Amino acid sequence: MRMRHQAVRISLIGIAPLALVALTAGPATAHGSMTDPVSRVSACFAEGPEHPRSAACKAMVAAGGTQPLYDWNEVNIGDAAGRHRQIIPDGKLCSAGRAKYKGLDLPRADWPGSKLASGKHTFRYRATAPHRGTFELYLTKAGYDPKKPLKWADLEAKPFAKVTDPTLRNGSYVFDGTVPKRSGRHLIYSVWQRSDSPEAFYTCSDVDFGKKAPATGPQTKALAPAASAPSDAQIAQAAGKSTVDHGGHGGDGPGDGGHGEGSLHAKSGPAEGGHGEKAPAGDGHEPRTAAKAANAPSAQGGRLAETGGDSRTAVLAVGGAGVVAVGAATVMLAARRRSARNHG
Repeated sequence: MRMRHQAVRISLIGIAPLALVALTAGPATAHGSMTDPVSRVSACFAEGPEHPRSAACKAMVAAGGTQPLYDWNEVNIGDAAGRHRQIIPDGKLCSAGRAKYKGLDLPRADWPGSKLASGKHTFRYRATAPHRGTFELYLTKAGYDPKKPLKWADLEAKPFAKVTDPTLRNGSYVFDGTVPKRSGRHLIYSVWQRSDSPEAFYTCSDVDFGKKAPATGPQTKALAPAASAPSDAQIAQAAGKSTVDHGGHGGDGPGDGGHGEGSLHAKSGPAEGGHGEKAPAGDGHEPRTAAKAANAPSAQGGRLAETGGDSRTAVLAVGGAGVVAVGAATVMLAARRRSARNHG
């Protein structure tokens, strides 16, 4: 009898620390891409990774294979921490300097594009795993030539739209911005910097203002097809071929300096801090099953719960663990009292 009560006490004592670990450890993944105006990677994914229709998307696949399109929501740098201009080289803005997505950097005027007018516009950013953070949108300057590699100097110095923690509606962040006056082909560059992590996401959206380019700039004919955003059905159908939902940060290959490997940036550019298949032990990222849930069709098209957390989440977790610990102690005390009465 005494041994049984001792075992009960040991089991109950173990509950509190386990509960604390379970409640404070949270997932830390975030993914997404611009869908209005449609990003390059989203447009090519919507065309079909294996058999894209447009010449530009075919060239992207030829340059980097089909996997970048299945991982369309992961053009990121894991340790960006706001240092976007310092760590992403000129000519590699659309890939965020990641070799995996190098096909997005191809300088050409026929990328699938979205028609856009100057003035107020409602932007949509598909969030397959949303997080707190800030969005900044930059527009290329007058005279931008899409047939040349995109440089930081091609973008306006300040974002024309900036929003923190925008509304999440039907699986997408939705926010308004006022688009400056432009004519001809241009590009909108988005930066989504998380506030609960140094990770940041990047997109390039090709847009057409529907007028001839100004006399001072390049004369670019509208050769590009219209861009379309991927549907819920397409996202769900291709989810099984995505490596993004594996939860870890392994980068594009050995030695790429992904999350948890200690390396920040290789000489050729920023670290390959993507969500890869090889998760470093103890990196705090969600298990595959939880990540799968984030990419499930119900989550894609419905209300998405935020993953990860902020200071309030930590307080709630510690508070919840405290409740569990107090409850465990109460039960243990009651068991000891019953044991004393039985042996009195």
